[in-house]
Amino acid sequence: MSSVSDTNSVTARASRKPNDSNFKQQTLPAWQPIATAGTVLPAFFVIGIAMLPIGVLLLLSSNDVKEFVYDYTDCRSNLRGFDGSFIPCGDVIKDNPGASCDCEIPFELTEDYVGQVFMYYGLTNFFQNHRRYVKSRDDFQLLGSLGDVSSDCAPFHQTSDGRKIVPCGAIANSMFNDTLTLQYRNPRIQGNMEEVPVNKTGIAWSSDKTHKFRNPPGGPTAYNTSEWAKPLSWSKNIWELDDKNPENNGFLNEDFIVWMRTAALPQFRKLYRIIWHDKPGATTFKNGLPKGNYTLQVKYNYPVTSFDGTKRFILSTTSAIGGKNPFLGIAYIVVGSICLVLGVVFVFIHIKYGKSVTEVTNVTPRTPYY
Repeated sequence: MSSVSDTNSVTARASRKPNDSNFKQQTLPAWQPIATAGTVLPAFFVIGIAMLPIGVLLLLSSNDVKEFVYDYTDCRSNLRGFDGSFIPCGDVIKDNPGASCDCEIPFELTEDYVGQVFMYYGLTNFFQNHRRYVKSRDDFQLLGSLGDVSSDCAPFHQTSDGRKIVPCGAIANSMFNDTLTLQYRNPRIQGNMEEVPVNKTGIAWSSDKTHKFRNPPGGPTAYNTSEWAKPLSWSKNIWELDDKNPENNGFLNEDFIVWMRTAALPQFRKLYRIIWHDKPGATTFKNGLPKGNYTLQVKYNYPVTSFDGTKRFILSTTSAIGGKNPFLGIAYIVVGSICLVLGVVFVFIHIKYGKSVTEVTNVTPRTPYY
């Protein structure tokens, strides 16, 4: 009986034995680098010498980008309060939810913005990266599904009378809806003011528009039934976002697609328009935005005072590395400088206290520093 048990235990041990291969037996040839002064010190100097000029080039490229930023959170309307002062539009829409407010902001560009110019809107203290906010969407609906709404959209999934909301979710419900129009005071034309032409397409990622958003069969008007309702904070239906351009309407509306790509930080900017430099007849802006006096006309709809946020209007050119971002160049310069300083320090330590590789490796019990 015991012999049978011994045989079984030997068989079990044999079945658990790894294959006799270099990999299974962990006998593969390996190379373990030894960090010595001859290998480490050159690495510090090479990294430092390489990163410093790269950082300088990145910083110069960022400084070449021209950018104008204006905070229009407290833009004042034409309405006067009891004290005779103009009422901020933020207070107007706060006291009258759903109302709209118009305001104008004059400003001056002190230099020419040569090349392609982009128009952005920016928000602060808006946490689009909140887990529940990011999750609050229905990707099947955004691909044109006419079926039931995902529970992820709750409580923005249906109205009080049971109609399904399209597009559903907190992201879509909080879509930015200010209207920004730019006017240029052109001294060469009668009436002076000339509207800056802009493109409202080409602002979204092509991959988003191709793969993540799609209108239902029959177009966005398929939702124009009693079964569906617009988001609670919207003044328009999904099929009314751009009724002049069917390719930019419904879920394919690029303003909507840009907003649905959530930001990682509470202070962010999103592309709003691209200046149309080659519009026929608009020769004033062919090479960019000329310096001079401008007026920003704002249809103020989006409330931010409830969460202590701010709204910004941004004009910017770009460079080979994108928009204005001095951080990357500064980071390269700082890291490169640190590497060079550490390299010099380690060279001094090696010269004063270092020992040769032979002295380090040939250590015996009789070695004085053993």
